[in-house]
Amino acid sequence: MIHPLETITMAVATLTAHKLRSLLTVLGIVIGNASVVAIIGLGQGAQSFTQGKVESLGANLLYVFIGGQEGEGETGDSPQLLLSDAEAIAAQAPAVKIVSPMISTNSTLTAQSRIAKATVQGVTPEFLQARNMQVATGRFWSTAEQRQDTAVVVLGVDLAQKLFDRTSPLGQDIQIDDRSFQVIGVLQRKGAFLGVNPDANAHIPITTLASQLVGRSVPSGIAIDEIEVSAQDQASIRAAAFQLTNILTRLHGKKDFSVVANKSVQDLLGQITGVLSVLLAAIAAVSLLVGGIGIMNIMLVSVTERTQEIGLRKAIGAPESAILQQFLIEAVILSVAGGIIGIGVGVGSAWLVGVFTPLKPTVPLSAIVLATGVSGGIGLIFGVVPARQAAKLDPIVALRRG
Repeated sequence: MIHPLETITMAVATLTAHKLRSLLTVLGIVIGNASVVAIIGLGQGAQSFTQGKVESLGANLLYVFIGGQEGEGETGDSPQLLLSDAEAIAAQAPAVKIVSPMISTNSTLTAQSRIAKATVQGVTPEFLQARNMQVATGRFWSTAEQRQDTAVVVLGVDLAQKLFDRTSPLGQDIQIDDRSFQVIGVLQRKGAFLGVNPDANAHIPITTLASQLVGRSVPSGIAIDEIEVSAQDQASIRAAAFQLTNILTRLHGKKDFSVVANKSVQDLLGQITGVLSVLLAAIAAVSLLVGGIGIMNIMLVSVTERTQEIGLRKAIGAPESAILQQFLIEAVILSVAGGIIGIGVGVGSAWLVGVFTPLKPTVPLSAIVLATGVSGGIGLIFGVVPARQAAKLDPIVALRRG
């Protein structure tokens, strides 16, 4: 009986004797494993990147927009969010930590003969804390300045560079829709996400924007676009949503608004990136199947080329199990070797993406173990047919063919 170690040695010797054929055989497995591992790593990186970006918008945030299912169209009055609604939430909802109302408009900004189109956001001093933003240079306005409708503006870093290039914008005057505002600060860079770039926005007191730029004063108060609410902590998000819903429903007489949790957006984006990663990995795995078929074809050719060798071994007493074992081992060695090389290529590719892009891919150990196991399984499965064919050869017929 032939020792298994001797069979492995013979299999390795046979494969190394035909280096080019062996290399071409494992190429499909290498490409398949590299694709699967890289895509899994990129998927993990995309989920982490998305989660980090959504969290950077502000911790435990809830967004309140106008529009709901109840009571719409029952009267001629259009539903509106008011600045007084935000003040009521801040005063009456104990689960709420920060309330940041907002009005947005698109305007033309002019400074030192430079012109830029930008989104101008009317906000309160609480905006910075709600959005987890900081001032890079200068300062933000105070509550007292807001009450006086002071004409001051804080710029995003990209907008400041566009309007002033390398000159410091602090203390400079800019025109927003032909009205003069003094620049008192520049925000730290936040980074674009999903096509939205907060670094290209301008921010002015919400009351100033309402009274001087867009005319949002109505008989019942100042109409606003949205309210951003930060709960006391993550455990308080549900309570905050419940409390502000009750307060606004009482004030409006109906639920004519919608409340969206930042975590819901985060979970949705995480699910989307997760599904896309699985689909892409499944598509990449097709190349593993192709690689397995390639192994089977090459092994079948090998059986034909080595007919005389097989016949001679069987003639001197080698059992069918030894022939079957050798060909299966050759197939498994090819697929496992291709899998290991492919894993290395995939991990390296994911690392390179992390170097040159904001994504930070991570390849879990489970993915590496799974890829190696699948590679070995493919070699075993697709090596069965040629191995059985070799084992069943009649020694006399085989020697005649040789």
